[in-house]
Amino acid sequence: MARQTGSGATIYSVAEHAGVSIATVSRVIQRPEVVAAGTRQRVLDAIETLSYVPVSAARSLAVRHHEAHGLVLPELSGPYYAELLMGFEARAAELGQSVILLLADSKSDLPRAVRQLATRVDALAVFGEVVDQPSVQRVLQAGKPVVVIAGEHRAGVESIAAENTSSAAQLTEHVLKHGRKRLLFVGDPDAAPDISGRYAGFVQAHRSRRRKPADPVRIAFRENDGTAFADRMLTGEHVADALVCANDELALSIMTRLQDAGHSVPDDVAVVGWDDVMTSRYVRPGLTTVRQPVGGLGRLAAERLHELVSGGAVNDDPQVLPTRIVLRQSCGCPPGGVPAPPRS
Repeated sequence: MARQTGSGATIYSVAEHAGVSIATVSRVIQRPEVVAAGTRQRVLDAIETLSYVPVSAARSLAVRHHEAHGLVLPELSGPYYAELLMGFEARAAELGQSVILLLADSKSDLPRAVRQLATRVDALAVFGEVVDQPSVQRVLQAGKPVVVIAGEHRAGVESIAAENTSSAAQLTEHVLKHGRKRLLFVGDPDAAPDISGRYAGFVQAHRSRRRKPADPVRIAFRENDGTAFADRMLTGEHVADALVCANDELALSIMTRLQDAGHSVPDDVAVVGWDDVMTSRYVRPGLTTVRQPVGGLGRLAAERLHELVSGGAVNDDPQVLPTRIVLRQSCGCPPGGVPAPPRS
């Protein structure tokens, strides 16, 4: 008896729906280029209509030499996703796995793209902010091994993340100890679970001092978003003596724009970030930030996929990798990272 996916579809029902043999379905899944275009499209349409996701028993009908893993990311702009991808690909190569990358933001029909990717791989790693898409939800329920990276933990689904709230609270407390009075959190907490955790730490640090935290400045996380925010700050739309930024890309772009306009960092405004990208240590002043193991998240995701495909059990609890604060001069510390006396 054929094993079914969570939707109830099997390779047999796909073959029947498309009017082809199960061997043809298997070839479309494994080597689509050898199947005639019209036949291939009928099979792909049947797969989509039936919400079929092949599992190992079905995929074994075709010869395969090594595991193929899918990695679904929102995009590749900025250093974060590139480092995550490099870590994932490096570990996958060590384990003899091939990697198929899907960039969600570039797809006009994401449900179809994810479903088709799932027919070509043994397992999927999905970045957290993509997980809420209906197509990904169906994959999560279809019995194929899945690892969610930097997303909300779901019962029965492997998830990995870096620690956010505690380090964000420590970073914010450090800025407050410099005597800063008007802190803004720059970035949208609703955009991703890890950003939500960072803003939670920002709030926690304020409340521990019985101070009211400011509402977040809800902007996206790219360089041009930071520059646009800095321009609004220069016009007086936003007033602050310290900026706690959701990532380094925002922090660096804001800092550069303010400096170009003649403002001093940190004398006029302190700026801190998150990620510890390479540029952070070479700008002046050096950027105080939080180092998180982005490449390590990618490596762990590839490793866990391999273990799950090999029959390993799903971890009930999320795996959380530690982060740590890196003190440089943009927060007001002198060279060497020793905190300066609070401002009067």
